[in-house]
Amino acid sequence: MHPNESLIGAADARRRLDTPALLIELGALDRNIARMAEFARAQGLALRPHAKTHKSDEIARRQIEAGAVGISCATLGEAEIMVAARIPGVLVTSPQVTESKVARLIALARAAGPDGLMVVIDHPDNLAALDRAAASLPHPLAVLVDCAAGLQRTGCATAEAALALARAAHAAPHLALRGIQHYSGNLQHIPVRSERAALAKAQRDGLAALVAQGRAEGLPLDIVSGAGTGTFDLDPEGGVFTELQTGSYIFMDVDYLKALADGRNEPPFETALLVQTSVVSTNAEKWVTTDGGLKCFATEGPRPSVLSGADTASRYEYFGDEHGMLVFAGAKPRLGDRVEVVTPHCDPTVNLHDFYHVMEGDKLVALWPVAARGKR
Repeated sequence: MHPNESLIGAADARRRLDTPALLIELGALDRNIARMAEFARAQGLALRPHAKTHKSDEIARRQIEAGAVGISCATLGEAEIMVAARIPGVLVTSPQVTESKVARLIALARAAGPDGLMVVIDHPDNLAALDRAAASLPHPLAVLVDCAAGLQRTGCATAEAALALARAAHAAPHLALRGIQHYSGNLQHIPVRSERAALAKAQRDGLAALVAQGRAEGLPLDIVSGAGTGTFDLDPEGGVFTELQTGSYIFMDVDYLKALADGRNEPPFETALLVQTSVVSTNAEKWVTTDGGLKCFATEGPRPSVLSGADTASRYEYFGDEHGMLVFAGAKPRLGDRVEVVTPHCDPTVNLHDFYHVMEGDKLVALWPVAARGKR
């Protein structure tokens, strides 16, 4: 039994939660989901939001109900959770190369059915391995050619390589070429909109030429998938993308609140994800200690920012595995006070928690498991 399960339905649950607790503001979450879905519809684009952000079949289902055509997954393990929950249109956005991953992918494709699963490819050897393995399926395995975009984390390094791979995929007897993936992860957090826009346009121009050439050759590049929360209202320009892979818009962490604070895309999305901590020691003169430390937050980005329970000018620092340091401004918090903070980087923070505490004001309405936590 979860220590907070008995509080479900309690109108005053917020002040009684066992902490640290990962909180979802349900109203803000649903509004964020609706806003991005409406934006995509208005642009004539499909929406295939990224489950790597939330790792939750419950949230994925809400995104589908709002109009998303499917869900993107960074790992095969995430995709397995989504297919098991009968989420449609799952795209695995990273190449699956090892023998064990290929076997799992084929099993998942069989379970998902002919329109339920796609995977990206970026190398001829992987294409050949998938084509051999997919011979056992009752339907072709759907693939997108992954193009390196900025980071070159994965993806074909050149347009020529991408086109050559697309031709090979189209000719492969057990694969079905569906299009191109082009995700510029390196652009998403650039804080100055004009800089982000210029770089995004340069990426789109190269992509547009690639797609035009492929389509002129008769390649079925029906899907052009990419864009993220930082470029969601930039990448529709030019008409090259057919769908958006945005993810963090549902939660809005410290980094994205900063990135979207400049220019036309000043955050149209609300902060929906928080961590509630409790003050567990007040003996120091200039800070208090909380129960939220390194095991509670992603640490590769900015620090958490204080939203409530202490002056918002207070500074939150990590103070060990289990503890946080709150260098307070204004009145000193008291022992047992609850301090709620905005997550620094939502995706890896979520991956440190087992459950979401779904809140409507002070009422705990549900506990949602982070179903794909740690899934590879």
